[in-house]
Amino acid sequence: MAQQRLSYQTLSPEAYRGFIATKQALDRCSLDRSSLGHCALDQGLLELVYLRLSQMNGCAFCLAMHAASLRAAGVDEAKLDCLAGWRVSERFDGREKAALGWAESMADIQKDQASDEAFARLQAYFTDAEISDLSCAVALMSALNRLAISMRQ
Repeated sequence: MAQQRLSYQTLSPEAYRGFIATKQALDRCSLDRSSLGHCALDQGLLELVYLRLSQMNGCAFCLAMHAASLRAAGVDEAKLDCLAGWRVSERFDGREKAALGWAESMADIQKDQASDEAFARLQAYFTDAEISDLSCAVALMSALNRLAISMRQ
């Protein structure tokens, strides 16, 4: 791995704390569904989305982190092996496929402008609040991937 260019965490601490605060809010949402009422994005789904985005963006640091997290949570290795081919894999349910499709659509926004088709599939499985939280998670991971890659974390 290349030598780190800059430590954005220490050079831009306030901005970085904003990223971490967003991550923590999404984590709380996934862990404490009953008190929030509206939110039911589980941590496993978020980690799958984070791992897929990190695959797409080529972030080795994030790939290792999210794959380890999913393994520690007991996700089947065969499922992780099939993540890049989730569209044709029977290992992913409709909710996961809708979330992964939306994540890919947002990540490659130039390609299809977060398509109406991907959004419609989301609406079949997620509430509006969940879609909003999922979209924040995708935007956050895309930003963190870009920071880690560009600064050679």
